[in-house]
Amino acid sequence: MMVEARYYQKLAENKVKCSLCPNYCVISENRYGRCLGRKNIGGQLFAVNYGEVVSYAIDPMEKKPLYHFYPGREIFSVATYGCNLLCPFCQNWEISQNRVSAVYLEPEELINIVLREQCEFIAYTYTEPLIWFEYLLDVMKLAKKKNIKNVLVTNGMINEEPLKELLPYVSAMNIDLKSIKEEFYKDFIKGSLKTVLRTIEVSKDFCHIEITNLLIPQKNDSDEEIKELVNFLFSLKRSIPLHFSRYFPHYKLSLPATPVETLLKAYYIAREKLYYVYLGNVFGLDVGQDTFCPDCNNLLIRRNYYNVKIVGLDGKNCSKCKREIEIIL
Repeated sequence: MMVEARYYQKLAENKVKCSLCPNYCVISENRYGRCLGRKNIGGQLFAVNYGEVVSYAIDPMEKKPLYHFYPGREIFSVATYGCNLLCPFCQNWEISQNRVSAVYLEPEELINIVLREQCEFIAYTYTEPLIWFEYLLDVMKLAKKKNIKNVLVTNGMINEEPLKELLPYVSAMNIDLKSIKEEFYKDFIKGSLKTVLRTIEVSKDFCHIEITNLLIPQKNDSDEEIKELVNFLFSLKRSIPLHFSRYFPHYKLSLPATPVETLLKAYYIAREKLYYVYLGNVFGLDVGQDTFCPDCNNLLIRRNYYNVKIVGLDGKNCSKCKREIEIIL
């Protein structure tokens, strides 16, 4: 099934210009936009990915990663194909950079599956969910009516008007801030840093957000860049959780894996200003997994891989000093 896309304009010669994201693809007849989910058919733009599901599974909440949103709970995860970025290091490139076979699910069918699995949360993830805009909007509205909380795991590449149409239905987001440098976005992954920063700024006032930054050697791992990224988040809210994630060679990028020392460096730089900093894709470290009280350093949540145990919270307050912790339980 396909539906007419939102956010586009018709141009001469049966071309259309998509305005869902900052790529502003100008699409000729019978061609797809960069995201692979929108196609010009007869001078109209259609969301040909509507209801096209390539994967769904039940994951730990921490896998998103979300550490301050219902820790230890399970979340239903679902994806379509496609993405509006061209990251050469993509971990899911088989489904993000190609149109692949999918199963069509009406919004009601998807919600019924979530309910059948007794999940209270649904994450739109694995590829870029924002290119699924029309389907997201329909599913999210139904989910909210059924008291299912909607979660976006996203690169943040969406224009402000459509973002604000989605946000009333979103409970939490993990936003991938891949770099704080415009040239990284423009030259390396073909995106817009300005748009992603605006997505973070707007979304923080609507829902719970956490940020992930994949540290790639020689690309975005300098002290200067880490400090600049941390300062940006600090200027918004010190309590936004930040996840530094370890890169491994994949897809088109063969640089060696991020040294563990680089992640530790980033962790200690960020902890000087931010309350909650975590390390991902790295195991066996004594830092970067657990949650501590920013005031008295009391251990609040202990994590061993996806085994999560709340040990120092009294409700949402530190059991030792009684500080209210920025967390949703």
